Amino acid sequence: MTDDAMHPPIKVGFVLLSPSRAPIPSTRIAVLNMFPLLREAGFAPHIVFEPEQGSQTPNVDGLLPELVAQRYDVIVFQKVHGASVEALAHGLREAGIKTVFALCDVVDVPMAQATDMTVIVTDYLKSLYPAALQHKIRVVHDGIEHPEVIKQDWGSHRGSAAAPLRAVLVTSAEMLRLPVLPALPPWLEVTIVGRYAASPLARLRSARWTYQQLPRHQRLPLLRFLFNRRIRCVPWHPERVYDAMREADIGIIPIERMPVHAPGTPAPDWKVKSENRLTMKMAIGLPVIATPIPSYEPAVQQGVNAYLAETPADWLACLKSLRDPAARAAMGQAARESALRRYSMQEQARLLSTALKELVGK
Repeated sequence: MTDDAMHPPIKVGFVLLSPSRAPIPSTRIAVLNMFPLLREAGFAPHIVFEPEQGSQTPNVDGLLPELVAQRYDVIVFQKVHGASVEALAHGLREAGIKTVFALCDVVDVPMAQATDMTVIVTDYLKSLYPAALQHKIRVVHDGIEHPEVIKQDWGSHRGSAAAPLRAVLVTSAEMLRLPVLPALPPWLEVTIVGRYAASPLARLRSARWTYQQLPRHQRLPLLRFLFNRRIRCVPWHPERVYDAMREADIGIIPIERMPVHAPGTPAPDWKVKSENRLTMKMAIGLPVIATPIPSYEPAVQQGVNAYLAETPADWLACLKSLRDPAARAAMGQAARESALRRYSMQEQARLLSTALKELVGK
């Protein structure tokens, strides 16, 4: 008898948050990129449900008989919830099929209660769940998606008004102001890669609409941002975003930590973000300065592989230290080494496969 016959693959079905033909980043990074690595680890991953368009509350009524008939070992719910999903989770449990609420950047106590295991992306998120659920929560980070992209040159100049250093900021938003940094030093320019329209005319229309919605006292800062020649806003593109990071001298992640997290209230969005934007830049070899948030703090050795900076004065001090080409190179190399060691896709697949095997008792 062959090893495969003695130990058949663990059959895992995934209920996706977004369609596989046009996946959002979390579906691509946390699920689809994992499939080849899960197969190597002894799993047979399958997509058992995907919406026509991204939805956190899909209707999965009627799916239970098919999953039971196909004898799945585990069903993974990728960040989906709601009455229909919870009902399916309860039905699968009654049928003896293990369930996982997985790869999430949210706190959803009902789904954690309805499933056998919850997999989330940061230790901080785990700490937000009730004590009674801690025993069935595991942490699997967002893995580095393109480790082959490497920065080779950190430059040989300190920046000047005539030849400024280049900073890059990658965001999922249409950013129309720079948080924390009210004014750039004269030797620095910034490229923001974000959710901007490809057409300059469309970007102008969007900015005009935003301008008209703002109170009068906020309009002048927007105009200063829009007409600042040392700030360039470009639309996100899956390949060009890596070119922008590789060509930059410094990576920046300024975050406006508002609203303030009041005791006894749910954590605001800024506080539960994953470390992906930080580790992506670090893995390329960029020296990075970021606002401290819970997911970033464990990844940073201050002044060694990155900087965390709170106030505008802190930011300016860190930026000035990275005018030194040798400092940029040393930090960039340390950043890449530490990010790939802890946040590689292979390491996250190992953590996920270990959790799933533990769940099914193999």
